[in-house]
Amino acid sequence: MINIRKFESELWESADLLRQGGNLTSNQYCMPVLALLFLRYAYSRYKKVEEEILKNRPKRGDRVMPVDKSDFIAKSALFLPKEAQYEYLVNLPDNTPIGEAVNKAMRLVEEQSEQLIGVLPKNYTILSDELLRELLRIFNNKTIDEVGGDIIGRIYEYFLSKFAKAVASDDGVFFTPKSLVKMLVNILEPERGILLDPACGSGGMFVQTGDFVNQKGMNANTQMTFYGQEKVEYNAQLCMMNMAVHGLTGKIISGDEANTFYHDAFNLEGKCDYVMANPPFNVDKVKAESTSAAGRLPFGLPGVNAKTKEVGNANYLWISYFNAYLNPHGRAGFVMASSATDSANKDRDIREKLVRTGDVDVIISVGNNFFYTLSLPCSLWFFDKGKQPFNRDKVLFIDARNYYTVVDRTLNEWSEWQLRNMQAIVHLYRGEKEKYQQLIRDYIEILDNITFPLTSERLKQVIKTGEKEYSTRFMACLEEEKKQAKIEIDSAVRKDKKKVEAEWKEVIERWENLVETARQFEWLTEKFGDGEYKDVLGLCKIATIQEIEEKNYSLTPGAYVGVAEQEDDGVDFHERMNGIHAELARLSQEANVLMDEIQKAWEELK
Repeated sequence: MINIRKFESELWESADLLRQGGNLTSNQYCMPVLALLFLRYAYSRYKKVEEEILKNRPKRGDRVMPVDKSDFIAKSALFLPKEAQYEYLVNLPDNTPIGEAVNKAMRLVEEQSEQLIGVLPKNYTILSDELLRELLRIFNNKTIDEVGGDIIGRIYEYFLSKFAKAVASDDGVFFTPKSLVKMLVNILEPERGILLDPACGSGGMFVQTGDFVNQKGMNANTQMTFYGQEKVEYNAQLCMMNMAVHGLTGKIISGDEANTFYHDAFNLEGKCDYVMANPPFNVDKVKAESTSAAGRLPFGLPGVNAKTKEVGNANYLWISYFNAYLNPHGRAGFVMASSATDSANKDRDIREKLVRTGDVDVIISVGNNFFYTLSLPCSLWFFDKGKQPFNRDKVLFIDARNYYTVVDRTLNEWSEWQLRNMQAIVHLYRGEKEKYQQLIRDYIEILDNITFPLTSERLKQVIKTGEKEYSTRFMACLEEEKKQAKIEIDSAVRKDKKKVEAEWKEVIERWENLVETARQFEWLTEKFGDGEYKDVLGLCKIATIQEIEEKNYSLTPGAYVGVAEQEDDGVDFHERMNGIHAELARLSQEANVLMDEIQKAWEELK
């Protein structure tokens, strides 16, 4: 089984070593590398469609009729002339000027797609022939074909996130971390209609929405219409490639006419089913007169400097736009500076008007280190103009500042289970109990299939009683794994040392993932049982508009959810889980000792 995460990492390390050896900055290197990944993706899709076309291809005599551009157009696929095909470029003779050949390939691809005109880089002569050939070879890895061409979309996103750290363009605003985007998509739950991102950066909102819709068994390109505005042309190019790599089409514009403060470029006010964005925070010096003339300000302008006639902080311009773009049943989800939930003066007045519409649906506080280049906290805001009558005058507040997974010293994220757990809280707030119960069934299915036998009925009983017996079963399973994983030195020396070590690490990783799954299952069910919403101190609170008024229209979750007391129920689940992690660490140490013994045995055999 191919470890995709390991494969991504190996590709990145190889490509980045070439960048360092070529004395290139990340800015110089980012676009050419991502475009090569796109070209590899395009070729993978081309071969797949070509295979489908040839299945029932008519013959003339003994000769199969050749495929042409019209065949690919009929399949809604991108046709690649021979000189734009990845295999052709990889196999060019060593004396061919490879930079010029790749530039020509990019021009040929653009000629096949109106959406890509002017998007792909054509400056490959800045790379040495040696470096460029090695890059082509790296991305021609046969593993990509084994796992399927669509995995290139994931690799593209991985490379984009790595470049976000290195390039830090405009303080990293061109890339919104996947964890935050997934949370926005999970709570909006897009199905069909118009989606606008008026600060679209590299297109992460579109990609995650496409994945969400496709995973529901629908086709994102037929269900959704994507619109994006992006002031920085470089970022818009990244967006178009990112969408193309994921098989998505959309209308994206860049430059001055894409400046959302002064232009509703697609005339979408009041027409959007969904609005998603991570706009730049705390922008100043926005021309008040031009902004006012551009409209989309249902609650008026925020504070304006009387002398300069400029808006001093544009956060509430964005907030007003997101509300104004929605149609009568539309939903919006966006990232916003934490300070905006409680800012004063004109901002406070706009916030009061906004709250009184009943459109504010959910507010989530997010802790530090969720961005790749900044450590500041933020908030996620959600509007819903089609809220049900029973919660029209209510807002759900979630304080998630202490709920996350540490990736490294400077980066946090939400795991898939953490994302789904917070989505489950929103489901209960919206009265969608069946969606919560489906999540419980998903947990049970995984725990039943991996751990020692425990019936679903028994697990349901565990949920109801709050009984915590997972650690006992896990320890028994770990002991069983140890017995089976212990390899006799005589047999181990006949194996590849790295393979043995990798297999052992996979065992450890599998159990760590299982422990985390159980931990998140307990986290959710100890609070909400089999599906009854309740306010949880320090985590969540449903507040009425009257309660919000009493707090001077603050939308800061911490003002409503309070602070949870330290729980003390004797020997709790978390202690036992920590014990399991300690056992995993001990097993890992044993594995290292075993590797040393294997190495010694090898040396003696020489």
